[in-house]
Amino acid sequence: MIGVFRRDDLPVGTRDVTLALWRVTDPGNVGTLVRTADAFGAAVSLSPECADPLGPRALRASAGAIFRVPLVEWNDAPAGCVALVAHGGAPLAEVVLEPPLTILLGSEREGLPDALVTQCHKATIPLPGEAESLNVAAAGAIALYELLRRLR
Repeated sequence: MIGVFRRDDLPVGTRDVTLALWRVTDPGNVGTLVRTADAFGAAVSLSPECADPLGPRALRASAGAIFRVPLVEWNDAPAGCVALVAHGGAPLAEVVLEPPLTILLGSEREGLPDALVTQCHKATIPLPGEAESLNVAAAGAIALYELLRRLR
């Protein structure tokens, strides 16, 4: 199957919650996070050097959500910011999560640079087992779920 569309026809704009992806290079993770954002009513912002959300693997992982989720310019994401970090942040359950909000997620290898993290509240997702951290797509889904749980 082949689909034809114009990049200019993709949704743009903002929502009260944005997942901001910093140099997430795996197209499967980008697509999964777009799909997750769709499920929770969030927008997505992609930094330079992120995987192309319109590449074949990202499109497949997004399951069509790329055509519903607004893509926000990196500097236009909401000002309130929570950075998900592997270590050194407060447990996610203790961090204030109130829209308008940007949830900042880092690259698979390096995470987030200190210059970005210092502008945000730092949050971690405590893990009871031996794992040191979560896949970026899983971490984004957990953060959006926690936000939705609180808002309800």
